Amino acid sequence: MSLRERGPGGAAEAGEEAAAAEPDGPERGLSLLPWDRFSAWLHCVCVVGFDLELGQAVEVIYPPHSKLTDKEKTNICYLSFPDSNSGCLGDTQFCFRFRRSPGRKVSLCCFLDQLDRDLPVYLKKDPAYYYGYVHFRQVRDKSLKRGYFQKSLVLISKLPYVHLFRTMLKQIAPEYFEKSEAFLEAVCSDVDRWPPPIPGKILHLPIMGIIMKLRIPTYRDKPGTTPIVQNMHQADAQISMALPTVHEVDLFRCFCPVFFHIQMLWELVLLGEPLVVMAPSPSESSETVLALVSCISPLKYCSDFRPYFTIHDSEFKEYTTRTQAPPSVILGVTNPFFAKTLQHWPHIIRIGDIKLPGEVPKQVKVKKLKNLKTLDSKPGVYTSYKPYLNKDEEIVKQLQKGVQQKRPTEAQSVILRRYFLELTESFIIPLERYVASLMPLQKCISPWKSPPQLRQFSQDDFMKTLEKAGPQLTSGLKGDWLGLYRHFLKSPNFDGWFRSRQKEMTQKLEALHLEALCNENLVFWSQKHTEVETVDLVLKLKNKLLQADREQLPVKTDTLKKLRTHINDIILALPDDLQDILLKTGT
Repeated sequence: MSLRERGPGGAAEAGEEAAAAEPDGPERGLSLLPWDRFSAWLHCVCVVGFDLELGQAVEVIYPPHSKLTDKEKTNICYLSFPDSNSGCLGDTQFCFRFRRSPGRKVSLCCFLDQLDRDLPVYLKKDPAYYYGYVHFRQVRDKSLKRGYFQKSLVLISKLPYVHLFRTMLKQIAPEYFEKSEAFLEAVCSDVDRWPPPIPGKILHLPIMGIIMKLRIPTYRDKPGTTPIVQNMHQADAQISMALPTVHEVDLFRCFCPVFFHIQMLWELVLLGEPLVVMAPSPSESSETVLALVSCISPLKYCSDFRPYFTIHDSEFKEYTTRTQAPPSVILGVTNPFFAKTLQHWPHIIRIGDIKLPGEVPKQVKVKKLKNLKTLDSKPGVYTSYKPYLNKDEEIVKQLQKGVQQKRPTEAQSVILRRYFLELTESFIIPLERYVASLMPLQKCISPWKSPPQLRQFSQDDFMKTLEKAGPQLTSGLKGDWLGLYRHFLKSPNFDGWFRSRQKEMTQKLEALHLEALCNENLVFWSQKHTEVETVDLVLKLKNKLLQADREQLPVKTDTLKKLRTHINDIILALPDDLQDILLKTGT
């Protein structure tokens, strides 16, 4: 199948749908080609099987034109099957994350970047990585030499929407294993009819006779709130399924095995410390790693994380070497070999089978690393780390009470998510307040000078602000907050957060500079200056317009219209020969 072919209905059908879906959205005026809609959600769908001679092998890639390098295929092969020691019989779901090979272009790059800008920072795509969402089936089959049928259906995507793709796999994987390739083609054809993944809109995604209803969060949403997507009775009797979230995991269920250490784990993730999760299966390892990464939300975890990592991974040597300190990364592993390979790592979480406690969990002490001999060691946290903050006994009591009262796990997760959110916000608000003070005053912005620079971040100046405007204003937790901040300021998470804020504030200064220019009488200015100076001004203003569009500066539409009018008025006041040249120069 060629790059732009598709099934019945072809490009005309795709064009009609593109016109019909969300005409006021970011895709307005965009010519969506066949498979563009599919590409906005998924890179491809793979089927990985087990060959007696070759081992794991990619049997099918759909759509057939999808590009994967040999290295990517090898990673997908090994990451799509549980380690043999996991003993996963029946159906198992998990996810993994792997590095993309560099240098690949995306046809919808500008369009998808535009959608990405409206997402909360922790849901923005990382162009260097793909996610793999796996539905693995292993069942006894005497007709096969190995005695088992082993196959994985894998969705490869840049989007971190674990709950959406898990729900989708639950719907399609069982039927795929029965009906095979023609069914897969029909699934992909359905995805290619989906509206683009626009944050903030209620989206209806049809998949094999069922409609999934969901809403992708936006950066404007108040942290910790999830607008409810209601189930509606469809007039056409199609089954509708409302997804409460696209990306969240069951936080309480994941943290149950390490119930008493949640606050210490929050500190370790916040500080970007090297962490290994040793689990009995990829389901448990991937869920726990994703729960850890999400516990510092709305901060973005800026280091690498691998929900499921194997000895065959292309970064295995890089991440397990003893010639340098362990990197800032969270790894989820299941192979017993890692108990030896990673025993030099400073923080190891060992979890057993994740089960919700039927009774109140007993207090468990942090274990010493030297006691971790094998993957069969007792569940717990193995570290010599001393938390900066005093333990919050209140959250532990609240969750214990929930276990006693048989409170639903969803409700327990809401309590835990709110606790992590309030802790993170108490920590980050003083930083936000200080960084906002680095912004120059609006009166310093002159239309005739370049926009002023942000003042430099000073650790000493920031630390001085904490005495009167520190986390004590919003959190009752005692402890060494200053020590925690000093450690955080050296971490990849601070670096990522500060770069993001710096970019936002610089763009705000550029936008304010544009507005200042618009409020000037530019035609009057041009009449008092030479033609050379006026032409120079026109070219600079045109560059400003291009920059505003390219960087999506936070400028009002009216301001841009006003600036275009100014440019045209200045050009029309110039001699005819100059007018012709300047009007032909692209805007």
